[in-house]
Amino acid sequence: MIIEDARGRRAIHFQEWWIKYRASIPAQGFVLVGVDQAKPAPGVLEAIETADIVLLPPSNPVVSIGTILQVPGIREAIATTAAPVVGLSPIVGGAPVRGMADACLTALGIETTAAAVAAHYGARSNGGVLDGWLVDSADADSVAAINASGLTAQAVPLMMTDIDATAAMANAAIAMAESLRK
Repeated sequence: MIIEDARGRRAIHFQEWWIKYRASIPAQGFVLVGVDQAKPAPGVLEAIETADIVLLPPSNPVVSIGTILQVPGIREAIATTAAPVVGLSPIVGGAPVRGMADACLTALGIETTAAAVAAHYGARSNGGVLDGWLVDSADADSVAAINASGLTAQAVPLMMTDIDATAAMANAAIAMAESLRK
């Protein structure tokens, strides 16, 4: 990862930036060393190709989901699967639910909003990876703009406060995927 500090540009390991410095040093980008030689685990591409539904969880869109999408073949498999692809926003009310996704998004020039993360992933109809996007009820005002971008968006409670809330969130994602089935 490349960061700016008092001495100027330098490379620092992501875990040092994330844990030791708690993302307090402004990052200028992220470099995944060796990702071009990475390979999906056996069966992963076939599983995506034959999936009934693909769900992108509400995880860090830059260093979690973004890293997975950079493994050769994964983004292409998700973009071309016949299965509907639905993502769940990790941003609620303009802040990450957990962790420092806001620092990662800022490093890439992406706003910390549910709509901006949806645009970052993009609609499959426009070369992205998503068909649908669930935002939290707190971000319901962003649904119309997300829909206008070519995605199907819906606002539902996304906070995993207990088992029932978590099950309702998963059921909403599955229901959206089923409604998007071609």
